[in-house]
Amino acid sequence: MSSYRQPGVVLTDRHFTVPLDHTDPGGEQIELFGREAVARGKADEELPWLVYLEGGPGFGARRFVGTEAWLGRAVEEFRVLLLDQRGTGLSTPANRQTLPLRGGPREQADYLAHFRSDNIVRDCELIRPQLTGGAPWTVLGQSFGGFCAVRYLSAAPEGLNAVLITGGLPSLDAHADDVYRAAYPRIERKVAAHYARYPQDVERVREIAAYLAEHRPESAGHRLTPEGFQSLGIMLGSGNGSHQLHYLLENAFVRTPLGIELSDTFQEAMRTANSFAGHPLYALMHEAIYGQGKQPTGWAAERVRAEFPQFDVATALAGDGPVLFTGETIHPWHFEVDPALRPLRETAELLASRTDWPELYDPERLSANQVPVAAAVYHDDMYVDTEHALRTAASIRGLRTWVTNEFEHDGLRAGGPQVLDRLLALVRGDV
Repeated sequence: MSSYRQPGVVLTDRHFTVPLDHTDPGGEQIELFGREAVARGKADEELPWLVYLEGGPGFGARRFVGTEAWLGRAVEEFRVLLLDQRGTGLSTPANRQTLPLRGGPREQADYLAHFRSDNIVRDCELIRPQLTGGAPWTVLGQSFGGFCAVRYLSAAPEGLNAVLITGGLPSLDAHADDVYRAAYPRIERKVAAHYARYPQDVERVREIAAYLAEHRPESAGHRLTPEGFQSLGIMLGSGNGSHQLHYLLENAFVRTPLGIELSDTFQEAMRTANSFAGHPLYALMHEAIYGQGKQPTGWAAERVRAEFPQFDVATALAGDGPVLFTGETIHPWHFEVDPALRPLRETAELLASRTDWPELYDPERLSANQVPVAAAVYHDDMYVDTEHALRTAASIRGLRTWVTNEFEHDGLRAGGPQVLDRLLALVRGDV
């Protein structure tokens, strides 16, 4: 355990040991990492704890510098634990380099089946007494972190003093098919809004998609395809994403001795945006987070996409309509074009076909909830369906919502202090 200072905060790096399988506490152990943050001048005070659960799945906790974003507001009254969830960041990372230590694809898939919200919550409950002396703590869950928080309310509410959720209220019973069937129309609306803002992008996108369909270039081992290009639409779910996408598109082509080609600048930007090298669990586990019961997720986003033929690139290019971007969807082809995922293709297939996912939520317990809960629901959220979120909110006793279109899914990042302040006021009954 080491401590050091940044502007306004004292940081302490903490390491914890937890079972891989919590039903076998004496079995294999894995290491978790969390970074404690406390305001300078309050390091020796007895403060309540807040644990932050990042979105994803597959992302480690954000690496703040000093008191930037919402952290500055949080350390005014909390000692904060920025937890890297298992498999992410410094918490026994799971990727193409480490997973072969488990054995072949079957062993890797069985291992990763322990990396969902149920075990993330069990990890938290083992860590909590070590830090708080047994006192409950406040959970702040962003996106998938909010899914984990709802699991927490279902499984171990005694460990919670309050729950704050931003853009992360999951459906309690929707299959992955239902999630994506609701998602594609939302994505289409975001694309339409982008083209209305930047009508010049309609033709530019068609030109880029046609070039990729004909040439299929590679950038640092990453195959650039029309479908991969479409997936840049994930940018449209953030506050300034439409503008950033437009800027990325504007320098797509350059004139060369061989004619017009895709610029190195664009190819590198597309490769970087499409790469899962830094967060492979996002691709491996993305549909698994919805798995409950015996029905496999079965590449839901890919199957459901067939119900929305307007997203087919070849069809769009054969006609005169716009090429539509996609959003937060994972497809089998991701594991063919991305060198960070290619070795994990069979592992992904086994996870997609798995039929023994534990149930994640307890509707009866949630309906009797006594933990104060506040949730920011972003009305125009591209990633989490508003209707699903509000249905869940109504199912959790005492949960108070703040429904707003002031922010997109990244509201906690964009408007951190304001968002956190509003949620704290809601759980305390101040508004």
